[in-house]
Amino acid sequence: MPNEIKWNDRFCIGVDTIDRAHQRLFAIFSKLLDLKEDTAKQQHACREGIKYFKSYALKHFAEEEAYMQSIQYPGYAMHKSLHDNLKNETLPALEAELEAQNYSLESVHHFIGICVGWLDGHIMREDYAITGKSASKWVHQTPEDETDSLSKTIIRTLEAMCQAKSQIISQHYGGEDFSSGRALCYRLTYLSKDKDRWQFYFVYEESLVLRTLSAILSQNFPRIDQTCVSAMKILSEQFADPLKQHLMAGNKYLLEKNDLMSFDLFVRTFDKKFPPYSLLFSAEGKGYFAFCASHSE
Repeated sequence: MPNEIKWNDRFCIGVDTIDRAHQRLFAIFSKLLDLKEDTAKQQHACREGIKYFKSYALKHFAEEEAYMQSIQYPGYAMHKSLHDNLKNETLPALEAELEAQNYSLESVHHFIGICVGWLDGHIMREDYAITGKSASKWVHQTPEDETDSLSKTIIRTLEAMCQAKSQIISQHYGGEDFSSGRALCYRLTYLSKDKDRWQFYFVYEESLVLRTLSAILSQNFPRIDQTCVSAMKILSEQFADPLKQHLMAGNKYLLEKNDLMSFDLFVRTFDKKFPPYSLLFSAEGKGYFAFCASHSE
């Protein structure tokens, strides 16, 4: 989660009504970041602040969508789908976690980290594209039924691994830092005999790694060490098996390499465009997990 949240003029896209709304959203988050979660009164303030953010954000989305329609913006459908994903999927899941964990520090970090990261990236990539100052990085519109089917496969596999009820947080994960950079990231590269390439990215929040391995190995892990890195590398290859069956049906691919990455390097992988599959999940009470996949022929 960021240490501070400040408005910067680099976020201005050049449309006054939209810029003022974005500035207001940053101000709301700045106040949320200052709240402490030690007393019931402060928890109440955090709850009300988040409720206000949601209300204002949804109003802003409607106004921004109306503006895009007024100028006949060609990327309207994809842009609206990103709004809808945050509105209908991400925010309800984050709110449910906040309530279930009584606004714990971890759940508030998840909420602010994901929402601020989403807002920052969305403005700089997708909102800038409205005025032609950048190109949208969401160039793939994967069919909803295909994404839903893959999500269900991931949830079943994640629940079996973590022994915790899991749910999807976002179908358009954009590299938001849900763990303050404390995550294990693996890139698995698969090649077919025709040199078709699939790359799978697995990103595990630190808390998910420690809680999962502590349960599996019946051993307390206070921090990530080499045992954790090696164990999660093996688990990632096992995790990939049902996903390969889902995405590579009818073709035989062999694992070429399994690379450990920093979170920053993982995010930079998508500097030009996001992969067709980019999903974020929560394993209840244990932590967050992201899965991305891209294919090249």
